[in-house]
Amino acid sequence: MSARRRAVWMGAGDCRLNDFRVLVEQSTQQDDVPFADSIVDNVPVYDCSSLRRHISSVDGRLAVQAELADVLLDGPGLAVFRGAFDDESIVDHATEAFFAMIDDQRREGKASGDHYAKPGANDRVWNALEKLAVRDPPVFAAYYANDIIALAAAAWLGPAYQVTSQVNVVNPGGAAQSPHRDYHLGFVTDDVAAQYPRHAHRLSPVLTLQGAIAHCEMPVETGPTMYLPYSQRYDAGFLAWRRPEFADYFGEHLVQLPMSKGDAVFLSPALFHAAGHNRSSDTRRMVNLLQISSAFGRAMECVDRRRMSNALFPALLDLRASGVGDDAIRHVVAASAEGYAFPTNLDEEPPISGLAPPSQADLVWQAVVERWDPDTLTAKLDAHAHRRA
Repeated sequence: MSARRRAVWMGAGDCRLNDFRVLVEQSTQQDDVPFADSIVDNVPVYDCSSLRRHISSVDGRLAVQAELADVLLDGPGLAVFRGAFDDESIVDHATEAFFAMIDDQRREGKASGDHYAKPGANDRVWNALEKLAVRDPPVFAAYYANDIIALAAAAWLGPAYQVTSQVNVVNPGGAAQSPHRDYHLGFVTDDVAAQYPRHAHRLSPVLTLQGAIAHCEMPVETGPTMYLPYSQRYDAGFLAWRRPEFADYFGEHLVQLPMSKGDAVFLSPALFHAAGHNRSSDTRRMVNLLQISSAFGRAMECVDRRRMSNALFPALLDLRASGVGDDAIRHVVAASAEGYAFPTNLDEEPPISGLAPPSQADLVWQAVVERWDPDTLTAKLDAHAHRRA
């Protein structure tokens, strides 16, 4: 039983740097990525003018997508696409709109926050997808008509994927982020991540495709994103990335590729990565970060969990007052309230003090422990839902 338990549940003892090194210290071969134009620091680089010829037929498109899926899952974990936008004016028009959004935020005094960097170091536009669609529909349409975004998204997620977008601007002098993994399990603490079985750690990365579109020229001095190829293959990575020995190893072995305006990179969210230090004196390094999600991240039925939580709250208070254990009450909360903080409106709940805001279940449990009156819980849950409307 102990062997079976160790096979399913991971903890700090499973974060072994030597095991990690075995996975990441390998080389990408041209035979592995025949559609790639070149390999730079183990990263396949695709010339999109050539790629577009290959994907002009159904068979060609499927062959390219099979290669991309393999690159993201078992290969280096990322790929660069040179000239993803063959018309730079489309990128320029979107850039103008994004900077206008940032100017609006500054006038309004809004703090945008950042998951992995000091608040205020960067300019961040949350939900840039919706904001661009509303501000300038023709620009949005031209931008997201892009065939390379669709190619990569469908290769990793299949059809009916869901796009979200956050603009990130690292200003001159902006410090590098800490190395990390991302959504989903990258946004929880180590103790929470350890509560998910190993197969969930493997599943989490295949639910999301990350991408970044370069909106300016990005030589290395401007701090383009740093990557550790093949690191997405490490099962314990969602528990390991905060550990200093893994951060040190990242710093010694990272790769950092310059990008040109209109280039794109797509990567597994499990790849160890971090935005670099912008050492330039005059470049506001802008990228449009894409978080493209699987269509399958939905429950089967529409359930009004706020209504359920309000109805159940008096019964939960009675259970605790009668001496029923906290574990049993938590089971009721888990069956009724929404236990995940996302999706949310990150303008209203920016990650300034942590990686994720409280979930609905967090609020209900706080209400039980602190014995809120029902009207207080109702008001808190209404505000919580409003931020997600």
